[in-house]
Amino acid sequence: MSESTAERSEPIHVEDADHLDELVAANDIVLVDYYADWCGPCKMLEPTVEEIAAETDAVVLKVDIDALQELAQDRGIRSVPTLEFYANGEQAERLIGVQDKADLVSIIDDLS
Repeated sequence: MSESTAERSEPIHVEDADHLDELVAANDIVLVDYYADWCGPCKMLEPTVEEIAAETDAVVLKVDIDALQELAQDRGIRSVPTLEFYANGEQAERLIGVQDKADLVSIIDDLS
């Protein structure tokens, strides 16, 4: 298995704003999961996000809002979990709260 395949099959933890921008720009379909370790709904959503990373063409990014407070603030993240979808570098959708996996996969399919 090549490194890029391994990387794409699981969520990538974002290190800073530049890292986020680079990953969004470099990939066709991106799902960004803004989360916090203390957030119960975030923990509920985590297996779904991991499955989406493994099963779809979308690149899944995880942003810890506590570690990256300035980034979350700059992006207008006011509650977690917040999910953002990007297609070809442009934000296409934003959802707040725990979401059904089928709904998330449907959005990815529509963007593909």
